[in-house]
Amino acid sequence: MEYLYINTLVYTHLIEVIIFIFGICIGSFLNVCIYRLPISKSLINPLYSVCPNCNKTIKFYDNIPIFGYLFLMGRCRNCNQLISLRYPMIEIISGLFAVCVLLKFGLTYQGIVYYIFITTLIIITFIDIDYQIIPDILTLPGIPICFFCALFLPTMSYKDSLIGILSGAGSLYLIGWIYYMVKNKIGMGGGDIKLLGMIGALVGYKGVFVTIFVGSFLGTLSGIIIILYTRNLKMNRPIPFGPFLSLGAMTYIFWGERLINWYWYYQIP
Repeated sequence: MEYLYINTLVYTHLIEVIIFIFGICIGSFLNVCIYRLPISKSLINPLYSVCPNCNKTIKFYDNIPIFGYLFLMGRCRNCNQLISLRYPMIEIISGLFAVCVLLKFGLTYQGIVYYIFITTLIIITFIDIDYQIIPDILTLPGIPICFFCALFLPTMSYKDSLIGILSGAGSLYLIGWIYYMVKNKIGMGGGDIKLLGMIGALVGYKGVFVTIFVGSFLGTLSGIIIILYTRNLKMNRPIPFGPFLSLGAMTYIFWGERLINWYWYYQIP
């Protein structure tokens, strides 16, 4: 019996390691998407990567996720320019989320859908941080794709998905419209509206509620920290909301039902 338990434990951890390796490889592709999508560059042509500083082709063995960065000690082999730590960081994040989805949902259709969704949110997050935009090429096709995928999730129905789209995109559109009427300037970008519509298509109206609540809380907290940290500096750059909506959606995927149950427990006497 003890031998069987040890074998099962080893097999379980082996699967987790394999999934983590798969996740960091996907993370390497996410880095390509984050770099190329905002500049309208093809994701498949060229297939090889180049150093953005010297424009030299990066060897395949230098492109091995995480390890390539460590072997090069964070510098380009050709020009010795520093390579951003963000590249291996995104690969690690992707690998960790792959394992988290495995532990939560197992090797199921639901897990595959949520992992693809999370990787899309990672791309959106870093593009929004860099450029203050959320590419339509991700969100506009993402809405019908998420709606279709939601039809086969055990916790969703087509009604939940449709209400999620309308409540997600509609709520942010209403907030943006009210802000514009009061301040006479745009306060909510169209990219955020389409992003929350895509999120609502997959997680429904409950997910939209948690996403907005968590995203607004984290966004407000980050804003306060940034204001305190930069109070003596001239910082006029707006804080992107897309990353916080993405974090809110991820929170719902892993802990949504617990948060909702906790909320109602303390609201109902």
